[in-house]
Amino acid sequence: QVQLVESGGGLVQFGGSLTLSCAASGRIFAVNAMGWYRQAPGKQRELVAAITRGGRTNYADAVKGRFTISRDNAKNMVFLQMNSLKPEDTAVYYCNADIFTDWGSKGDYWGQGTQVTVSS
Repeated sequence: QVQLVESGGGLVQFGGSLTLSCAASGRIFAVNAMGWYRQAPGKQRELVAAITRGGRTNYADAVKGRFTISRDNAKNMVFLQMNSLKPEDTAVYYCNADIFTDWGSKGDYWGQGTQVTVSS
């Protein structure tokens, strides 16, 4: 099977920074696009940032200029550097990856989520 495990969430003050990490493991042949989504209470899950295997990035307007997504293809990891955090960034952040498995299937996998709370 395939697992995505996030780390790095927590409580931070307004204007502070956090870095989220996500590692994909298991029967992986290749990891394609990876990304971060978030879901605040009472709201739908939304895309925060995504990155292709080749390094092309895409950001939600709300985080452009403050968040940076990156990845380590050798380690099947994706990172989200979050700066200038605002209370409205408070949410559960989920890692997502499009993965080719070594048994020949392709699927969309999710991590369990990590809480980010920004105090005002």
